[in-house]
Amino acid sequence: MADGMERLMDWREFAQQMASMSRELLAQSSVEDTLTCITSSATELVEGCDAAGILVLHGHTVQTLAPTGRLVIDSDRLQERLSEGPCFDAARTRQGARVFRIADFTHEQPRWPAYAPQARALGVGSMMGFLLYTDDEELGALNLYSREPGAFTEVSETAGWLLASHAAVAFSSARTHAQMEQAVATRHTIGEAMGILMGARHLTEQQAFDVLRRYSQEKNIKLREVARRICEKGDL
Repeated sequence: MADGMERLMDWREFAQQMASMSRELLAQSSVEDTLTCITSSATELVEGCDAAGILVLHGHTVQTLAPTGRLVIDSDRLQERLSEGPCFDAARTRQGARVFRIADFTHEQPRWPAYAPQARALGVGSMMGFLLYTDDEELGALNLYSREPGAFTEVSETAGWLLASHAAVAFSSARTHAQMEQAVATRHTIGEAMGILMGARHLTEQQAFDVLRRYSQEKNIKLREVARRICEKGDL
């Protein structure tokens, strides 16, 4: 009975910490700050976690976001070079498991014959990974590392899964907000550039936009970059 009450209190405390983290995630002012909050929360809230990072896969190129330590970066670079490894697999998953837990890297050579022994040499003892996804998109993988074999338990996995679920929503929201801000800023810059051309060359609005578009196509420069240059220099 006492053990049951103790476990209940532990989970109640964890739920309070998770609620606090969720509010903190939504309070961040940029995508980068949101990701940093996610990975730092993982090291604080998930038992056994020594380091955390988010891996995004672009084809066979790995992007490491908000790593909490060098171990994360070294592991990601190793997986990119070898084109194998658990984080690599999790980030490119389209079907099947969205969570993995590796208890001891000394026993994982059959699955990743090149990566596993080199990861152990880096100091990776055990690892967990969680695909960050919403109903609309897959965002990458949140990967948690321990230097000790057997550090992650079923409780750790549940905690990591809960954290990753909150993290995916916050990450998606922050990225959407950043994209909207960029779109508004781009429209403003293009509008300002068109105004400059209309005044300098006595053009109509449509003619000014056509000048921007043709220059962008001929020089293979993005429209927003052409507009930015006009705003800085006063003309093309």
